Amino acid sequence: MTTPWGERALARFPEDPRDRLRAWDASDEYLLRHLAAEATDLSGTVVVVGDRWGALVTALAEHGPVQITDSFLGQEATRRNLARNGVEPGAVRLLTTQDPPPGRIDVLLVRVPKSLALLEDQLLRLAPALHEGTVVVGTGMVKEIHTSTLALFERILGPTRTSLAERKARLILCTPDPSRDRPANPWPYSYDLPDGVGAVSGRRVVNHAGVFCADRLDIGTRFFLEHLPEGRGARRVVDLGCGNGVVGTAMALANPEAEVLFTDESFQAVASAEATYKANGVPEHAEFRVGDGLSGVPAGSVDLVLNNPPFHSHQATTDATAWRMFTGARRALRPGGELWVIGNRHLGYHVKLRRVFGNSRLVASDPKFVVLKAVKR
Repeated sequence: MTTPWGERALARFPEDPRDRLRAWDASDEYLLRHLAAEATDLSGTVVVVGDRWGALVTALAEHGPVQITDSFLGQEATRRNLARNGVEPGAVRLLTTQDPPPGRIDVLLVRVPKSLALLEDQLLRLAPALHEGTVVVGTGMVKEIHTSTLALFERILGPTRTSLAERKARLILCTPDPSRDRPANPWPYSYDLPDGVGAVSGRRVVNHAGVFCADRLDIGTRFFLEHLPEGRGARRVVDLGCGNGVVGTAMALANPEAEVLFTDESFQAVASAEATYKANGVPEHAEFRVGDGLSGVPAGSVDLVLNNPPFHSHQATTDATAWRMFTGARRALRPGGELWVIGNRHLGYHVKLRRVFGNSRLVASDPKFVVLKAVKR
């Protein structure tokens, strides 16, 4: 990536030589050009929110920025990109969306997230640290910035306008008004599940901002809950890509002797899963882990993996995550262990499972979804 501060070598994480997606886009470049053109003073506390693969903080590393991210993969990519470009460890402070933000912010750079709720939560958390002189610049591709996006900046921070579009990217320029009355932060959000969804019927779900379908039970998860595997005993179960943890919590309620591992690459998701689990008085046989799928889980140590794979990486449609989840599950499962997957019918997960496991069986289906099972031989 060419920046006003020189060339930067960047890669996504995990690195895959077959992956043709870049670790930056035109909106990252536009923001960096704007900072240079405006001679923005970067000597104070610079905070970068939502930097997807570390492109922005790597470019600005000499100014000691703070990165705030919800993505374990994005944070890991940042670490590697900083090292790749010769940045000393500790030169950039890496925080998650669950960490307390800096007490004073002089420059706030926001890469607009896909989730409007996550943007709302982060702006509300960061607003008390802004002052009248804080420079606030958001960036995103034109298709990612909507009227509702601008309204959030305006309502929470202060007067907001947009730039002209360049290479299908746009900037959000906001002048913070510290005297503005801000709304209370509605996150995390809780609700009770409906009846007819197995062991979690009527139970409480807790969602931090940015978690998929945070205000209701999505139809795919509902279908999965209606067809979860039965069986009791001291089994090791993994809720892989756990989201708000409702699937793993259902398994724990139905089988109190089971040990459940909740894992997701989203810090917000794992915090939600832990809150959901604890809100339902389940025995303390659970582990909550932010990471890259089942990396770090010992081979042959798991009896059952439950999975609803995402098929988007930000705005890009990709099956790379599903492949990693399926291959990781096969490695982690004991012989005879099972992977249960829910997915949209058109995604063709049965083909992938047969390639990875050598088998795939249809458990349940409706016009939109299928539940599939693969067994490690």
